[in-house]
Amino acid sequence: MKEGSSKGRNVCLTVTGVVVAIVLVLGMLALVFRPQELTITVDSVELQNMDVGFNVFKMSVDLNVTLDVNVSVKNTNEFGFKSSEGSAQLNYRGQLIGEAPIPSGEVSPGETKGLNLTLTVMANRFLSNYSQISSDVTSGALPLNTLIKISGEVNILGFIKFHVETSSSCSFKLNISNKTVEENECQSKSKF
Repeated sequence: MKEGSSKGRNVCLTVTGVVVAIVLVLGMLALVFRPQELTITVDSVELQNMDVGFNVFKMSVDLNVTLDVNVSVKNTNEFGFKSSEGSAQLNYRGQLIGEAPIPSGEVSPGETKGLNLTLTVMANRFLSNYSQISSDVTSGALPLNTLIKISGEVNILGFIKFHVETSSSCSFKLNISNKTVEENECQSKSKF
């Protein structure tokens, strides 16, 4: 009877030791291959379309502006990043004036992937601050801000997965005469 309980105890200790060793190895791998932040930057903003009209019946100005925004997502991880859908917002002096969805996709290790987004400006929100707009147009540059949010996961060795939420806020000025981005400053942060 003692011999059977001794064998059972040895098997239990062996299984426990193997499980503890596997957990320690996985923990060390997770520390060694800890995911890095993704970097998101706005490369360019171009005026794609602008239609202005006057609605006589409503006594209002109709404005339709579409911006073409080129964004770069850099994966500094040693493993690929697979994103789910994200979002991009365009703000003028703290007020949301445009939005665009960001499709899901993959960014390989060390790759910088370009995204081309089309933002339709909500003219009524944009024109609600007319005095600031006229002042900025006169100065030749519109101060804008983008907020881009992407979430997804970094898959390490096929079985260790880290959920990552990355956001980037870029403040820049859109030069009205040549339609280029000036003074582009971005701050990215990631949450694991």
